[in-house]
Amino acid sequence: MPTRTAYPARPRRGPLRSPLAAAPHSPLPEHRTGASLDRPAAHAAVPDPRSVTLDEFDEYLRTVNNRDGRPYEEATIHADVYPAKALDAWMTANGLDGDFTTVDTALLNRYFREYYRTRGQGGTHTQQRNLIQLFNYLQREYGHPSPYAAGLNRYAEVRGRPKTLSPSFVDDLLEVTGGGKARDFETARDHAIIRILRSEGIRRQELLGMVMHTLPADLLRNPVFRLVPLKGARNAGEGRLVSLAPATARALAVYLRARRSHKLTDSEWVWLGTRNRGRLGNTGIRKMLVRRAAEAVYAQVTPHQFRHTFSDGWQIGRIASDATFPGRRDREAVGA
Repeated sequence: MPTRTAYPARPRRGPLRSPLAAAPHSPLPEHRTGASLDRPAAHAAVPDPRSVTLDEFDEYLRTVNNRDGRPYEEATIHADVYPAKALDAWMTANGLDGDFTTVDTALLNRYFREYYRTRGQGGTHTQQRNLIQLFNYLQREYGHPSPYAAGLNRYAEVRGRPKTLSPSFVDDLLEVTGGGKARDFETARDHAIIRILRSEGIRRQELLGMVMHTLPADLLRNPVFRLVPLKGARNAGEGRLVSLAPATARALAVYLRARRSHKLTDSEWVWLGTRNRGRLGNTGIRKMLVRRAAEAVYAQVTPHQFRHTFSDGWQIGRIASDATFPGRRDREAVGA
């Protein structure tokens, strides 16, 4: 009877690949040493210097205060960073290497000339006005001389009469938001916002920045609250008093009652989003006004048009609002 040959037992292999075992089909030649394997790959991405500067600039704006001693608003940061990104995109499209320190006055003039062809006078003025913040930062942090020098061609602001809203349009917006009779959260909120924008002339960011602890316990008996403005000419720590019209105070009181049913009713922010979402933002208020205007069968409207309408009416005596703007005697006072 034939006998079976006994072979030594083979150890069981685990499911994990051994770090010491060579790959069965390794593309590396056998003479490569371990030292050569530690070399970084030739295709490793190298951070773009302009992208690094943009990230640093964005972080810088978030860690410093404005001239009034307050942190910069998100919209302000975007307005300062966006022109720098546009300049970066233009440099990339034109094959210009290097960081932003390679930009001199002649190159900046070339950039603004090309920008003017597509954006016109007004857009170029805004771009030129906001882009200076990037080069102020480079000069302050790295000592780079600013290209905003004597040889820079300046694009003046296009001045004209601001677009104001007709009284019938605002009345129709108030009507589609319940006319002061709505009690549900969204309609009461939208009605109160439109009322405040119409009668008090505050800026969009000032409206969105309202906090609960500045409101009185009884708005109907004491329709006054303290508002910290975004721009100068007022004490940053104390803010200014805003006196609400009676109809506006009632609308805000109705919203605050409806706000109690919100999941985030304990939030410090006055204006909250629908469906139990958090603080109402720039996009939220803009979409709300567009939607309400469409319901009233009108074209689009922006929050700042309410500001222009208020200041225009205040100047020609249609609106008596000395409580909101005490002692203001010129156009600059109302921030038009």
